[in-house]
Amino acid sequence: MNPPEPSLSRPSGRAAAPMVRLKMVIAYDGTRYDGWQIQTTGTGVQEKVEAALAALFPSRPRIHSSSRTDTGVHALGMVAHFDIPASECRIPMRQLPLAINAHLPVDVRVLSVHRAPPGFHARFSALGKQYRYQVWNRPVMNPLLRFTAWHVPRPLDLAAMRAAAAHFIGTHDFRAFSANPGHPRGSTVRTVRRCEWRRSGPLLTCIIEADGFLYKMCRGLVGTMVQVGLGKYRPDDIPRMLAAADRRLGGMTAPAHGLILWKVFYPGRNRHAGAATAGAAEASDEE
Repeated sequence: MNPPEPSLSRPSGRAAAPMVRLKMVIAYDGTRYDGWQIQTTGTGVQEKVEAALAALFPSRPRIHSSSRTDTGVHALGMVAHFDIPASECRIPMRQLPLAINAHLPVDVRVLSVHRAPPGFHARFSALGKQYRYQVWNRPVMNPLLRFTAWHVPRPLDLAAMRAAAAHFIGTHDFRAFSANPGHPRGSTVRTVRRCEWRRSGPLLTCIIEADGFLYKMCRGLVGTMVQVGLGKYRPDDIPRMLAAADRRLGGMTAPAHGLILWKVFYPGRNRHAGAATAGAAEASDEE
């Protein structure tokens, strides 16, 4: 069950302070971080962003994110929101990203900040997300991509991988391709709207869009499709894996460092926030 959204009003008996909700798009290189969330051990990206906000706003706002990326996963389009008293809105909106970034490490950047529309929540207003996964398919690794692409030195059958990708599109139980998050979870059914591979020389990019993602689901899909490309599985093995809903029958989990949260989709005319411009309604375990 989702935790209740914190109240924006002060305790009864005191006048409520007018609050402003701000929406951010954040990019980061996840190499040095133990995922997005604040950690009891290790460092999450969220901790760095909240420390930067605390340097600017006396209320020390907490942020609520659209996703919870795993250790080593990157983002170009992480969306988050935070609430501050209206009295603290002294920095012009166009200058706010620069002000926040001045307090952030070089591998984390706020790309944009805007006032959020009424009722907006970075996580629960999201209609879906797009992840991209990069594979360098050549005997020798490109050193410039060593932190953002999985090196697969053996030749891959791209046609077979594309045939496998087509089986993932639609509404399915993706239990066979997700890891156990270590806590009880609800439905493991998700709707994948797009799953395709693009090639640019030896660089292969998998684009996956869905209404939500289970824990390590995206990496499970990519790892399985790469194994199809290596001949370990056939494309028509995918429906059998989906039907079994058993992680032991799915393919491998691809390494974290090739995965990028690319954009998050929201209702409205400008329906996404992410790399191009800077969970579904049900909570998801995420990558």
